[in-house]
Amino acid sequence: MLQLSRDTLLDAYTRMRTIRDFEDRVHTEFATGAIPGFVHLYAGEEASAVGVCLNLNDADYIASTHRGHGHCIAKGCDVGGMMKEIYGRRGGLCGGKGGSMHIADLAKGMMGANGIVGGGPPLVCGAGLAAKRLGTGGVAIAFFGDGASNQGAVHESMNLASIWDLPVIFLCENNQFAVTTSYSTTVAVEHVSDRAPAYNMPGVLVDGQDAIAMYEATVEAVRRARAGEGPTLIEGLTYRFEEHSLGLGRVRRGEYRTEEDIDRWRKRDPIVIHEERLISQGIATREECDAVNAETQEEVERAVEFARNSPFPEESDLFEDMWANPIPQP
Repeated sequence: MLQLSRDTLLDAYTRMRTIRDFEDRVHTEFATGAIPGFVHLYAGEEASAVGVCLNLNDADYIASTHRGHGHCIAKGCDVGGMMKEIYGRRGGLCGGKGGSMHIADLAKGMMGANGIVGGGPPLVCGAGLAAKRLGTGGVAIAFFGDGASNQGAVHESMNLASIWDLPVIFLCENNQFAVTTSYSTTVAVEHVSDRAPAYNMPGVLVDGQDAIAMYEATVEAVRRARAGEGPTLIEGLTYRFEEHSLGLGRVRRGEYRTEEDIDRWRKRDPIVIHEERLISQGIATREECDAVNAETQEEVERAVEFARNSPFPEESDLFEDMWANPIPQP
């Protein structure tokens, strides 16, 4: 196991707590009707985004999914700007025009959440190619789910990244279900990561509930990418605690997963696992963890108030931000 500093371990805990508090509060706010559109919560999968993004800097890029809030927070996006975006208010990270499924912040290397299943891998091939051609040393990571693992664009992207030795990591967050369909009935191999040899890249299977395990797996993949050794496929076994989306209330979870299964995974809550590690190893006290919890809850509360008190976009804002700025030439 890699020896991580106390600051890094506490940073991981803070990021995971922020994600969970953010998602819990969004869940509550959505129920009031204050948030438009659909919302896909990341609760239960925090260790994946945080463990991966601890290896990255603002010059590295990630592409997300429709379940992207956790990826945004793990990559360092502003919580207040995210909440305003989800509320559809001016000053949101995308001007209040994208909403929950389309949050992006290129200044933080967040290429955007994506409503298209499997839409991220082609994007990171572009980011990886740019990093390689410009010699920036940057890495691009595509998060995608077990359902997206069967999309043709994902396979084309893995093939292309391998052919061109792109500094790209394909990160499958296998949360067991594509909406209500178990991956075991749609994936021909035992694990998504078993497909890696077909694309001449390493395939790594990781406990997605353990932030440190995710961090360690990503360390080697990032090293390979920065060294010009090509892409890696990582599969984190994880679980979403809530339904596919908050707009899918008509689906009762007992129709496709059992209460016993949900309880079993909840006993492996990634935040609890990390918190118990911090306390048992003397890295932090219970009081210090409680203080972090209070701080993250307060940060999320401020974000909600910030969003509620912000105006909606004006009609005159409609045609703003339609064109990208010219790319500076080296």
